[in-house]
Amino acid sequence: MSYEHVDVLIVGAGISGVGAGYRIQSNCPDKSFAILEAREAIGGTWDLFRFPGIRSDSDMFTLCYPFRPWTGARAIVDGSSILDYVRETAREHGIDRRIRFHHRVVGAEWSSDDARWTVEVQRTDTGDTIHLTCGFLFTCTGYYRYDEGYTPAFGGIERFGGQIAHPQFWTDDIDYDGKRVVVIGSGATAVTLIPVVAERAAHVTMLQRSPSYVISLPASDPFAGLVGRILPTRLAYSIVRWKNVRLALAIYGLSRRRPATMRRLIRKLHERRLPAGFDIDTHFNPSYEPWDQRMCVAPDGDLFDAIRAGRVSVVTDRIETFTETGLRLASGTELRADLVVTATGLKMVPLGGMRLRIDGDDVDLADALVYRGMMLSGIPNLAFAFGYTNQSWTLGSDLTCEHVCALLEHMDERGYVQCVPRNPDPAIAGVPFAELTSGYILRALDQFPRQGSQDPWRRQQNYVRDRRSVRRTPLNDPALEFRAAPTATATARIAA
Repeated sequence: MSYEHVDVLIVGAGISGVGAGYRIQSNCPDKSFAILEAREAIGGTWDLFRFPGIRSDSDMFTLCYPFRPWTGARAIVDGSSILDYVRETAREHGIDRRIRFHHRVVGAEWSSDDARWTVEVQRTDTGDTIHLTCGFLFTCTGYYRYDEGYTPAFGGIERFGGQIAHPQFWTDDIDYDGKRVVVIGSGATAVTLIPVVAERAAHVTMLQRSPSYVISLPASDPFAGLVGRILPTRLAYSIVRWKNVRLALAIYGLSRRRPATMRRLIRKLHERRLPAGFDIDTHFNPSYEPWDQRMCVAPDGDLFDAIRAGRVSVVTDRIETFTETGLRLASGTELRADLVVTATGLKMVPLGGMRLRIDGDDVDLADALVYRGMMLSGIPNLAFAFGYTNQSWTLGSDLTCEHVCALLEHMDERGYVQCVPRNPDPAIAGVPFAELTSGYILRALDQFPRQGSQDPWRRQQNYVRDRRSVRRTPLNDPALEFRAAPTATATARIAA
């Protein structure tokens, strides 16, 4: 049976997928490609999440694409600005014309004889199933389920008389004006949402089982404003971008090497921003070390300002049960609420949940090792875009896009039709794919492939080093097994 064929099939039209489309179009202009998107819009995360205050913790000078510098005045920006930027980039470079909406990839099977993937797609608008083939499959699906968030099994939740909302599925009809709001959670979503909701709610309580690290950073970068006034746009952007890359790495490095020092620095900042006598040790002193989990950012200290103003309270306790009017805690405290927001996390899923088969055999992703943060051992002609956990997502995903393009060029130049990473060294042990100890990561680690204990099977979480490695390491890596297309003579011999 004959199906429509493209050289490269990109899955996902979020910030990674649009960037992948640009890189393929620019670096591999002879390659045909298409982008499949399960939803009806460009933007991925930035189109899905609509809760109040949605933004990125990463600065836009590193979150933006290197080929389209960010020129806005603010460094920490809201989700709608990020969404506009991604969509404008897609439109400006014609990437939007390569996107097929309502196309959810549910499975893909590799044929070694044909050196191609056959991809099964469900139309989310019509329910039809269609198939395409491609020479290389590039997944840009992120790491979590779009159709389901994580909510713990809270006792008594069915008898609560108010409204319950999960931030992942926030709708415009959720009313918090003048309401008593309890936000369950202490992660980035809670820290982002609470100050904005507190501007209109009667009061907001941040209810956390355990505290997270929250640091205050300026929403606008004065250095960026200065160099932007005196230097050409691209030069100014490059300087600010590298300044921010190195600053993020310095904070991360200090946290890992000198955690006690970082704890003291963060506490000093809290003492300056929070009201006198506030119980920092209970509410903002985590049991884990800095950067064991991702740090939360409060732009211009907005969360601390809301606490100081009395609009937000912080309660550190465990939920015993929901009641008709709110929540009863393990300590016996009763929290009354009209609206409860369950900022309790995501459900992670690898490769967007698609099934993989190779020559008729099912693939268990948990058995694979990750090659240079982008390919999987034993799986041919497949790459995935994954950003950094300690720096901006786009730094990692764009580096992967560059590497994929270099690999495709390398294969074309030498007549290769298949590339498979293989680990020949039994001494290389598998370690968790992500080193963070956040709950949403730990809940799903057994579904994900593993990293190796050393290069090239381990990503260093250091953009500067990874960029140098990607651009300098030759592609004839012993860990990569290439196969050439059969010659005409060989093909005739096989047919005979």
